[in-house]
Amino acid sequence: MTVPDPRQFADETPVTIERREGPHGEVVLRRRGPHYEIIANGCFLMDTADGRSERLLVDAALAALPAGRPSPSVLIGGLGVGFSLARAAAEPRWGRITVVEREAAVIDWHRSGPLAAVSGEALADPRTRIVHDDLLAHLRGADGADPADGADGTDRAAEARYDALCLDIDNGPDWTVTEDNGSLYSPAGLAACRARLTPGGVLAVWSAQPSPAFEQALRNAGFAGVITREIAVARGVPDVVHLGIGAA
Repeated sequence: MTVPDPRQFADETPVTIERREGPHGEVVLRRRGPHYEIIANGCFLMDTADGRSERLLVDAALAALPAGRPSPSVLIGGLGVGFSLARAAAEPRWGRITVVEREAAVIDWHRSGPLAAVSGEALADPRTRIVHDDLLAHLRGADGADPADGADGTDRAAEARYDALCLDIDNGPDWTVTEDNGSLYSPAGLAACRARLTPGGVLAVWSAQPSPAFEQALRNAGFAGVITREIAVARGVPDVVHLGIGAA
């Protein structure tokens, strides 16, 4: 099958499918040619034209985990157009897959809208759980989860931790969608990420451009083996995935 070059649709006028106001501002789903775009507060987030870097986000996190770890769990921060979730669900080595998305509209577009074409199979996967919550609130435990063991014998503390955190809620640490998202990349935010990782777990953060300052922030927050993986794009600087490995 021949995949259309996304650049050939760049000059087409986008068609708004839905516009919705939420607690964090306006979120819009548009169609441009055969592709869909998500716009938040006037800021382009992502589209269905490519998806290589979103898939790399998940692949790179899995590759960075210690060998032999059985059924590692992953938290994906931001549902977006669904590429990262679809990639995780297509990989049988992943165990529990949790997606945290703060925009109800985005969840709806996947469950009953046009983005179901990307994520439908992944949403039906029994490993997948969608959480409607602010990512930082979830990481800090403000989603109502009880860290104590449950009456059914479930280890709630273990369920609250993940082997990998794959975060894609902004255009990068230096270009956030809303001002309050900046706290995620602060020392306190990175400490919250580290606290939700299992020993030797991996934090992977997508960015529309390399950020040497964020690499240093990861090191300052106690992450080891800080790595930046690049994905070339048609124009401009490459997309990247910043990786930090937690203490074993």
